[in-house]
Amino acid sequence: MEMLDSQHADELATLLALADKGSFAAAGRALGRHPSVLSKRMQALERRLGVRLVERTTRQLHFTSEGRLLVDKVRQATGLIREAEQEAAQGARDIRGRLRLSMPATMGRRWISPMLADFALTHPQVALEVEYSERIVDVVGERFDAAIRIGHLPDSGLVATRLCDQHRILCASASYLARHEAPKTPADLARHNCLGYTGLRSFPEWTLVQPAAKGRARLAESVRISGSMTSNDNEALLHAALKGVGIISGSDWHLMPSVQTGALVRILPQWTLGDPGGIYLVRPSAQYSTAAMGALKQWLAQAFEATPWRSVAA
Repeated sequence: MEMLDSQHADELATLLALADKGSFAAAGRALGRHPSVLSKRMQALERRLGVRLVERTTRQLHFTSEGRLLVDKVRQATGLIREAEQEAAQGARDIRGRLRLSMPATMGRRWISPMLADFALTHPQVALEVEYSERIVDVVGERFDAAIRIGHLPDSGLVATRLCDQHRILCASASYLARHEAPKTPADLARHNCLGYTGLRSFPEWTLVQPAAKGRARLAESVRISGSMTSNDNEALLHAALKGVGIISGSDWHLMPSVQTGALVRILPQWTLGDPGGIYLVRPSAQYSTAAMGALKQWLAQAFEATPWRSVAA
């Protein structure tokens, strides 16, 4: 699409000023330019369009039919631009408009979709377009207004708001533990049937961590796990763990609901798989954020603060 450059914009501004003021002298005073500058602009506009727009005499100035038509069209266009600017400014004040969001599939369906449904009921003037996928989207390049990211954020130009902590924990069902003695140390995991999530960067190695405490440095132990099932989908591994197949590692938000119901039991509860991470809302920019984006940020922050798994997982 051809854009209107500054020279063309100056020419059209001169055209409208001439139509409004009726002379180069009056138009020059309105625009803060010498009449000769405006005369050159009009000549350039006529030369570019290949048509005479203004008939000039020493005392009078008359628009041709083509000139009057162009004035009408340019006035309509400037009116639309002014209206668009007003709507955009209003969007920064009113909670309305459209938000395009990227959500992680498993967590998004389980936890965030109810939050967004409640937000939509409270703010019916906001249209939500939500993509659920485990794919890490290009927030800027794909024109998303915001995304949820889990774990450790890489350095980027995105603005991140930490919504809550995230821990990866170990669990097994009571039926599995009835058949196998529960591991007492990370090294014991090597003798257990561990359900391997292939999306883990260190797979098939699990690095268990205890954070530093008073009088004790951070502890970390790595173990190479093996088992009868691996998958790139932790939801599938969760079903296997619930059936008593083996020990599962996963995010607290994914496993703690099953711990709450008694379907799963924490294994090595003083350890986590890797260092704690976070759940983040990331946006292209915090500057000139719309009221709708601000409302969503506040809504998610409050919703995550009250998320059921957090008090149990802590």
